[in-house]
Amino acid sequence: MSTEIESPAGSPLRLFYALRPGTGPRDAMARFAARRDAEFAASRVPAANYHVTVAFVGNVPAERLPALLSIGAEIRAARFQLSFEALEYWPKPEVVVAAARSIPPALQALWDDLHARLAKCEFALAPKRLRPHVTLARKISQAPVPAVMSPLLWEVSNFSLVRSHLGGTHPAYTVVDTWPLLDKC
Repeated sequence: MSTEIESPAGSPLRLFYALRPGTGPRDAMARFAARRDAEFAASRVPAANYHVTVAFVGNVPAERLPALLSIGAEIRAARFQLSFEALEYWPKPEVVVAAARSIPPALQALWDDLHARLAKCEFALAPKRLRPHVTLARKISQAPVPAVMSPLLWEVSNFSLVRSHLGGTHPAYTVVDTWPLLDKC
């Protein structure tokens, strides 16, 4: 599913590897966020932007894109299920997130493998630790009223290399390529 990437001459590409939810989990998160509309309606992240960042690569020259595509294609990782059980406010980035309380071993293995391959190819990496979450709202200066969140389950069957286009109210994301996760590894 490789997408042709165009970039103005000399402009770097802002890239990251991510897990993107299917319509069921995405819609469930969007419904939960909509119920909190009074607290963060103006800053709610569009459901189409929901994702879990596995490795943020950052700004890279377009000529390094083939290396990133190759790394994605080489990964052999198992499918897994993520459960988001908590609504959290993170004051430093001023975001509200749906957070996973536990990390499935298959997700940790994917993160470790991806980060090791990227480091070997001398890509600077973030985050430095795995903290699975989906950002629901940005630019929230005050913590929202605590809310109970029923677990939202997500069957993760693939991962993607995504390009981020900054500007406007929210970044726009373009999937560059997607790779399947395996039934067993």
